[in-house]
Amino acid sequence: MNQELIKSLVGKKKELDKFRPFDKSITKRLHEQFLLEWTYNTNAIEGNTLTIQETEIILQNGITIGNRNLNEHFEVINHKAGIDFIYNAIKKKTKLSKTFILNLHELILTNIDDENAGVFRRTNVRILGSMHIPPNPQKINLLVDEMVSWYYSNYSKLSVPELAAWIHFKFVHIHPFIDGNGRTTRLLMNLVLISHGYPPAVILFLDRKKYYRVLREADSGKMDSFMDFIGKSIERSLIIYLQALTPIKPNSKQGYISLSEATKYCNYSLEYLSLLARKGKLEAVKLNRNWMTTREAIETYVKEQK
Repeated sequence: MNQELIKSLVGKKKELDKFRPFDKSITKRLHEQFLLEWTYNTNAIEGNTLTIQETEIILQNGITIGNRNLNEHFEVINHKAGIDFIYNAIKKKTKLSKTFILNLHELILTNIDDENAGVFRRTNVRILGSMHIPPNPQKINLLVDEMVSWYYSNYSKLSVPELAAWIHFKFVHIHPFIDGNGRTTRLLMNLVLISHGYPPAVILFLDRKKYYRVLREADSGKMDSFMDFIGKSIERSLIIYLQALTPIKPNSKQGYISLSEATKYCNYSLEYLSLLARKGKLEAVKLNRNWMTTREAIETYVKEQK
């Protein structure tokens, strides 16, 4: 992962820690926001057609949506159960293990594919759109054990964002299940982050094409883009938490502004700022479909160019 990005993530995490213990009403609202965002986006990436509004109705009321596939309803209910499972595991200090992974996956596929829920695949599979061929099913038990051992041997050697990104990649590279690998690996990634005091990272459905592209690159041994992609997802969540928890001060340069507003503080066009944001040259975060930055980030970039 880019060292400047790691530095930014660690710095924002330290800023976040200054607000502990968090205001309970704010954290309740943030938890509800992330529960919805996380569930909607992770399912949408896998092809679930429920809207974010329909997902919210199911999460809040548990009712089914008319004219929708029942499996899509269960994908929402099951993912919430998966989130509850990892939060409970963190509270109880349950260790990551092969059994833990199987139990988590069972929750993901309950009432959808009960035969394969919590069971490693017994056949070879191909990943649509990828040149990577997942390992032979006879090797899965050993490979998952090795992944867990790797996690604990690198627990204190890598930064938390790097550790989370690597677990995501290693798991999905093994592709141990017939279905539900993506949802499970994103839950495991967030298990790592949340257990270290980070907010959960949400990979947005809007970024699905880029997500798949950087995963394909990682499968071929080019890890940089994937690691930075995950890092940016982590940064987005940190920024959302900091925005919610930081008291608003008059004339503050820290609050996030649109790129259109940011043009007032530099001589760059909106299009150029957007290009800088997409390339990671300007500190910015994508909220919904829009890039946001800070006045401080703009002034820092202008100063660096001079």
